Amino acid sequence: MQSTNQKSQLFNPVAFRLYLVKKMLRKALFLLTLFLCTRVSIAQDIIFKKIDVPIVIDGEIDEIWAEADSAYNWMQQFPYDSSLAVNQTVAKVLYDDKNVYVLGIMYNATEDRSYVTPSLRRDFRGAANDNFTVVFDTFQDRTNAFSFGINPFGVRREGLVVNGGSGRESFSLDWDNVWRGEAKPHQGYWVAEMAIPLNSLRFNEGQKFWNLNFYRVDSESAERSTWAPIQRNFSLYNLASSRVAEWEQPTKRSGKNLSFIPFVSGNYDQNFSEGLDANTGLSAGFDVKYGITPGLNLDLTVNPDFSQVEVDQQVTNLDRFEIFFPERRQFFLENADLFSDYGLRDTRPFFSRRIGVSRDENTGQNIQSRIPLGLRLSGKVNDNLRVGVLSMQVADNQTAQLPSYNYSMISLQQKVFSRSNISAFLVNKQTFEDPKEYSDSLYNEWDRTFGFDYNLASADNKITGKFFYHQNINQVKVDSAFATGMEFQYSVPEWEFNMRAQMVGANYAPEVGFVRRTDLRQLAMTYRKRFYPTSGGVQRHGPGFDVDLKGNQTYGLLDWDVNILYDITWRTSAEFSARLRRQYTYLFRSFDPSGTGGLPLEANTEYTNNLLIARYQSDARKKISFELSTRSGEYYNGMRWNLEGSIQWRYQPLGFTSIDFAYNGIRLPDPYNDANLFLIGPRFDFTFSKKLFWTTFVQYNSQIDNVNINSRLQWRFAPVSDMFLVYTDNYLAETQEGFLQFGGSKSRALVFKMTYWLNL
Repeated sequence: MQSTNQKSQLFNPVAFRLYLVKKMLRKALFLLTLFLCTRVSIAQDIIFKKIDVPIVIDGEIDEIWAEADSAYNWMQQFPYDSSLAVNQTVAKVLYDDKNVYVLGIMYNATEDRSYVTPSLRRDFRGAANDNFTVVFDTFQDRTNAFSFGINPFGVRREGLVVNGGSGRESFSLDWDNVWRGEAKPHQGYWVAEMAIPLNSLRFNEGQKFWNLNFYRVDSESAERSTWAPIQRNFSLYNLASSRVAEWEQPTKRSGKNLSFIPFVSGNYDQNFSEGLDANTGLSAGFDVKYGITPGLNLDLTVNPDFSQVEVDQQVTNLDRFEIFFPERRQFFLENADLFSDYGLRDTRPFFSRRIGVSRDENTGQNIQSRIPLGLRLSGKVNDNLRVGVLSMQVADNQTAQLPSYNYSMISLQQKVFSRSNISAFLVNKQTFEDPKEYSDSLYNEWDRTFGFDYNLASADNKITGKFFYHQNINQVKVDSAFATGMEFQYSVPEWEFNMRAQMVGANYAPEVGFVRRTDLRQLAMTYRKRFYPTSGGVQRHGPGFDVDLKGNQTYGLLDWDVNILYDITWRTSAEFSARLRRQYTYLFRSFDPSGTGGLPLEANTEYTNNLLIARYQSDARKKISFELSTRSGEYYNGMRWNLEGSIQWRYQPLGFTSIDFAYNGIRLPDPYNDANLFLIGPRFDFTFSKKLFWTTFVQYNSQIDNVNINSRLQWRFAPVSDMFLVYTDNYLAETQEGFLQFGGSKSRALVFKMTYWLNL
């Protein structure tokens, strides 16, 4: 039974501080004894103690938690990283044969206070939202980890950390799994409880240690704190700083790890612009998730349907090259780094959005093709080797005269040194039909890309980077079908240096990749200096310098830009950044800078421009917050005035209403077109409960004279099991005499879908 004194340690702030002092003295005495005895052992900071009775997850502190080891003495990570957190936290861990249990007790500086959440929707994100998160590095590679978080309203999120947690893109909330969590506010603190099934995690049997960290975001003080200290120039989920947790008994597999996820869907759609008849249909399919080993998972999908995936946010396209839109389909997201992180952001040999989306070479339009079958094997083979195998079969498309293709990829990642790895891959796109039967040899029978990456990460995470070489081949053998490059970053709190260089061959065109520019030689460098005031409202600020050079052997220097930077971050988490840029552009192809299909600028002409690029993001803890940015100044042979951003009104916990907008005013000399381009996108996000959500997104894009409406109702009737009702409409829209005029509907669709997650 839990004694009155033990309860006071958990609840009374004064007793809690005395308790911490005693713990620190005991720990100091232990470390001194260890030093004097000169014994060598594995350092450990917390122990997973085993229990025999399952814990009731209700946000209350049961007596059994008195048996658990504690994580205390949390450090600030923001705004400072050199002192104990003002709002302290205590975390505890236990486990049984089925689950890992986590308890968080989050103390507040004031007893009566409110908390911040954007809504009751799962997978919340943002530096302004109160939350408590645990990060499990189960293989102790300090490179990949599982993250589970919860906020005071009991809203949960789970995600994956890759690449050591270096940068925002290394943390994804797209991974879903079944686990339980509850939270409850109390006077002066709030409590979070989690029960995470061992089958939801990947690990090796017989392990004695895991790496572990906890972090907390507190909205009242805009404080971010961690159990294992993390420098303020790194992310909260940085894995280089994790501590070691010991299992009381070596880890064991918890039964079979098999999930069956069937779905059924029905649809109605009609294309009015082409005068086609309405199309209706029913479909069904399923996914299977099977843990071959605790660290290696097999995913199988049959007739997948992605109709419930949210539409992409439209952009005003004033670019000469393809625009990148991220993958949103759930099947491709777990362990996605094994497949999608090769090369640099604009030079990827594998881009999963190419699968099931093909280009009709006769019309130049992208079209969707059905995927009858797909499988993916991914995870850890042992402590040092990760493997990824993907194979997707895409059906033919008779309307667009596209043959059936198989898309496959093999990826191997071997850990070297403390946190680095060497990766190798092969991507294959191949049809087993004769493309000539569908068209006049417009399509390759096969296309393959192979190569390797060396990903560098020092033990302390100060140095990160990569080097890569990739080769593309198909039956039309050509020269200069390669890409090679490197990236290097050195980061400490006071300053940061980045360098990126790459060469992309003129014929490097992986059909399953995303390559923004070919026939390219690029060198880019950025230096930033940071100052940290000890008083006032600014958390950090500092200048910087940036240069980016692009060219090739044919034309010499194609583009360059030189920038003077300045960044400011306030203790409220508001941010401001600005750069003064001087840039040079050589057009090797004709180009219409107005984006309206007007008279293009001639090829082999050059332009030197001066412009301002700036961005401000307000304090997101406020009920009304906003973000504004501009990219204005000289533009080719004219001027461009740009303002874009977003305004959000949060009526927590029920949701928020926001409006995204963009204006581009382009003024060019005759005979070239001027343009006033508008993009307006109001969004209404209502979360009636933690199980019922309704989102409506409207987008007006004057560049393509289109209004898009996407409305999605989601009911989570069981864990990770949903019913969706999705309505999509596209209208013709034109501006006449300053007023927006709506025409008829161009296309319309209504989709119903139900999925159910069964653990077998």
